[in-house]
Amino acid sequence: MPTTTGATTLKRALGLPSLVLFGLAYMVPLTVFTTYGIVTTETKGHLPAAYVITLAAMLFTAYSYASMVRAYPQAGSAYTYTQKSFGPHLGFMTGWSLLLDYLFLPMINYMVIGIYMAAQFPAVPAWVWIVASIILVTVLNILGITLVAKMNFILIAVQVVFIVVFIALSIRHVVSSSASPSLLAPFISSDMSLSNVVAGSAILCLSFLGFDAVSTLSEEAKDARKTIPRAIIICTLAGGGIFILVSYVGHLVFPDWQSFGDPDSAALDVMKVAGGAFLSSFFTAAYVAGCIASAMASQVSVSRILYAMGRDGVLPTRVFGALHARFRTPYLSTLIVGVISLLAIPISLDIASSMISFGALIAFTMVNLAVIKHYMIDKRRRGTSAVVKYVILPAIGVLLCLWLWTSLAGITFVVGISWVVLGFIYLLGLTRLFRRRPPELDFSE
Repeated sequence: MPTTTGATTLKRALGLPSLVLFGLAYMVPLTVFTTYGIVTTETKGHLPAAYVITLAAMLFTAYSYASMVRAYPQAGSAYTYTQKSFGPHLGFMTGWSLLLDYLFLPMINYMVIGIYMAAQFPAVPAWVWIVASIILVTVLNILGITLVAKMNFILIAVQVVFIVVFIALSIRHVVSSSASPSLLAPFISSDMSLSNVVAGSAILCLSFLGFDAVSTLSEEAKDARKTIPRAIIICTLAGGGIFILVSYVGHLVFPDWQSFGDPDSAALDVMKVAGGAFLSSFFTAAYVAGCIASAMASQVSVSRILYAMGRDGVLPTRVFGALHARFRTPYLSTLIVGVISLLAIPISLDIASSMISFGALIAFTMVNLAVIKHYMIDKRRRGTSAVVKYVILPAIGVLLCLWLWTSLAGITFVVGISWVVLGFIYLLGLTRLFRRRPPELDFSE
């Protein structure tokens, strides 16, 4: 039919540049400042070096995502790839680990809002900003207002403008400064500790979340089997390049990381030196606006995932599967996410960041393993080229992800493994000790 053909033509309108832009928007360029002070302190002033290691690990994982997109062009999550390759039980556990990320993502946005607003307005405690932002976003999500989410690209443009201004002012400061900072110190120095840098690298996985989001546009992309994998790799490279550049420039401006007033809000120390009150205010406004939009989008996502799980009987239907009679939104799931997000008040930023990296690295490891299973075992690909592409490269990705994963802080494993054990016990109940097939999880939201 003509109308169908027209619709299909419109859907297949996204080329490589549009896909890359979408991926970068999803990654959020200013996320480099979320853990800036924490990882700079952890690595003893070697944040750019930590980003290099994380980027290397993410590139191998991005290659594996790109490989799985070719196999399943209409699927886009680590859960789906694990389920298709290793079966529903392991797929369920991977999805359960991913759920930990989804629950912590809104929380970390609220936490950062509290940190930077309290630093800008010291008379108001951080918890007040956290509670206020949770109430605002939760109410808006229940009402179904998506204006902030639709402004994401505008907010990304503001962030890009900020980064350009920040780099320009930073270069001016470094050039005009009487003291000349070491240009190589952020990457390598006599006091550099590899174990500390890797520990920081593990936390930085948080910054790369979203490079795989491009795969959700498979049905709207031109020649999806080629453009989607390329876009995933380019997004990972471009995002990593931005993170390395911004963190490097920040170190040149403020090399004395031991002088941070508060590691959680260390970015403000850098801004004050680079551009004074103007840049500090510009940064706070751009960053908090971005966090509000990110919190809105991430809370919408996780509440709808919980709703889908409630609707399908994975979680109690009366609670998680309930829709508001008037607004037609999963209001109880949204409220539950809002209540869970109140944990942003007692827990620290480094623990929240590490928890997100904990779940992400499990998922990334499973995607790398899925490539080996799908192509070499199931599809029986043979030859030198196949071994390199479908064994060696993903195997390196597995090893790098596990290296980073085991470098996370001990408390992260206490919470993370407890979550995994809880999921396994829950899976035993759902499947009646594996006598039933586990229900599928819906991460399409």
